[in-house]
Amino acid sequence: MNIDLLLTVVSVLPAEIDISPNDSGLPGLPQLKTIVGAVMTFGLALSVLALLIAAVVWGFGANSANPHLASRGKLGVLIAIGAALICGASVALVNFAWGVGQSV
Repeated sequence: MNIDLLLTVVSVLPAEIDISPNDSGLPGLPQLKTIVGAVMTFGLALSVLALLIAAVVWGFGANSANPHLASRGKLGVLIAIGAALICGASVALVNFAWGVGQSV
């Protein structure tokens, strides 16, 4: 390969690419943020409902000497708490991953 051609190709390539997210790149981003916030609220409300139902199942299973039902209720409580944790922390988790990705 000719050294002059290689130097020409290297001089044409950008030295550094600097791209960051912006709010004005696409139309409809404010509406999308509103929709995502509403879905997060819906997910949290469903997590509360699931927690209440699982707690009732757990209590019913424990008081009726039904260990299978009680263990299902316990598992439901843990899953509902995990779902609420993920819904609530989703923005922080994505921002953390974005920061880690930017430092690579």
